[in-house]
Amino acid sequence: MRVITPENLINKFTEYYRSHKLIGIGASTLKAILDNEAGIHWSQAGRTGEFAAGNGGAMRIAPFAFFPDVTRQHIFDACRATHRNDEAFAGALAVYLSIKAILYSEWNGNNNLLDLIIPELPDTGVRDRLIQINEKGSNSSIAEMAQLGTNGFVVNSVPFAIYCSTKILDLGLEEMFRQIISAGGNTDTNASIAGQIAGALIGTENIPHPLILKLQNLPEYEWIRQVINQTKLKISEINHCLSLQNRKYFRV
Repeated sequence: MRVITPENLINKFTEYYRSHKLIGIGASTLKAILDNEAGIHWSQAGRTGEFAAGNGGAMRIAPFAFFPDVTRQHIFDACRATHRNDEAFAGALAVYLSIKAILYSEWNGNNNLLDLIIPELPDTGVRDRLIQINEKGSNSSIAEMAQLGTNGFVVNSVPFAIYCSTKILDLGLEEMFRQIISAGGNTDTNASIAGQIAGALIGTENIPHPLILKLQNLPEYEWIRQVINQTKLKISEINHCLSLQNRKYFRV
């Protein structure tokens, strides 16, 4: 991928941390930032082992799905910069694949999203949990599925959040969020991941206006809007360059 690298990712995290723009970060990401400040290479920063099996990588991976030439190695490296754990990678990959399924018009909210992403995941606890959820069926409520676990452990968090996102057409965005929060656990990250997937499906025009107003009232809104617009511009530039390259190739 041409824009996002592990180096500039962790450097940007460090910049945001120093300017107090990162709030409520997990232990793995904090350690990676502090290691980066100490001069440790990104590949050796962050936590390892079972304590690195958090959901931070999955929560931040969504923008990668909108870039045209992302590989699994990019996903792996983006996770490894803070979470050196195979489960964390599998969780991020599952979110990435979910959004890609929307962008490729493979998932429309009515067919089975889990059937699409499970075969693409490595043999991990995340994959096993998604299989377990899929076997329970789509008629289970969010509260019922929450009994499998909703904390920050990626095996609990990501499969739960992905399942919640599949309820978007039945519940709507606000009710989906309410039920996720009522389920307890790592509510902010679970709601974030589910919201990213559901939002990609319904589009900004179908986000309830009261939620838009609440977002606009945040002190950080202008900064958030600026980051989104810069990212959209960069994606557009990359797509334009690829289009020109393809035209040149076909002329040869």
